[in-house]
Amino acid sequence: MRGAVIHAPGDIRFETLDDPKILHPTDAIIRTAVTCVCGSDLWPYRGLEPTGEPHPMGHEYVGFVEETGSEVTSVKPGQFVVGSSATSDNTCTNCRNGFQSNCLHREFMSACQADYVRIPNAQGTLVATDEVPEEKFWPALLTVSDVMGTGWWAADAAEVKPGSTAVVVGDGAVGLCGVIAAKEKGAERIIAMSRHESRQKLATEFGATDIVTERGEEGVARIKELTGEIGADSVLECVGTAQAMQQALRSARPGGNVGFVGVPHDVAVDGQELFFSHVGLRGGPAPVRRYLPDLIDHVLTGAIDPGKVFDLALSLDQVAEGYKAMDERRATKTLLTP
Repeated sequence: MRGAVIHAPGDIRFETLDDPKILHPTDAIIRTAVTCVCGSDLWPYRGLEPTGEPHPMGHEYVGFVEETGSEVTSVKPGQFVVGSSATSDNTCTNCRNGFQSNCLHREFMSACQADYVRIPNAQGTLVATDEVPEEKFWPALLTVSDVMGTGWWAADAAEVKPGSTAVVVGDGAVGLCGVIAAKEKGAERIIAMSRHESRQKLATEFGATDIVTERGEEGVARIKELTGEIGADSVLECVGTAQAMQQALRSARPGGNVGFVGVPHDVAVDGQELFFSHVGLRGGPAPVRRYLPDLIDHVLTGAIDPGKVFDLALSLDQVAEGYKAMDERRATKTLLTP
């Protein structure tokens, strides 16, 4: 088969790889329908995470079941399935508590920008649709496997409630999906922080009522101005930088909540400041599996269309250009078709 391999910062190659095989009775093999480049893939691409030895890339996927291990009974060959980047058995204590991304048998997906993918913990990870969905739904279902599920987790962790005010820090695909989630959860006011015109337009289409272009302390001051100097009920931190985290914490009102889902890089939280702010803080890898059935239904019934975050579509063999376009901010998110 073929797939994307990172060799060094800025060096993504499309190479011939070994076909995946069933290694454990809990595995499944899927044929990729569509996959994509994630904003978090840019950390190693930009040299902000070590690459080490050359290795495959990608953690977002939907596809068709090709083969299953002997212990997998929840899906069968031929079915269209959606999974998540963190695999789970969906039966351990952590899974039953709703944190499948902290499953005791968790494995993180890391080779999904390819023709075929081995899915560990397939019994608990994969959710099959009732029938093969029309191709027009595939991009949106792909977002459900990661960025839409992560945006939903951000809103959930920030405790967005009907009638509330929510701020979304970050205008990448996760942040834009966070806007969708805040709208679906009933937020009356959704303030998207964005400096990019195309993303501002999409955020507004998804439900943002206000756009704030300022960052850092200026951004915090603008949020306070818009909220009567109090701050927001809920803040969704969807970036992962120190500035974004500080901006999120200081934009929340006393008693408000911050949901942080951007993978932290050089982030440190001042304990004294957090203590006296009365702001709640919760985040981590999104428990996407918790939300999959509902989000799949949201997509297939037309309630949401997060697939609009894809503004560049390429064939899988053009994956290097997909990374380059996102790195240069010529694309928000790149869709890849085998």
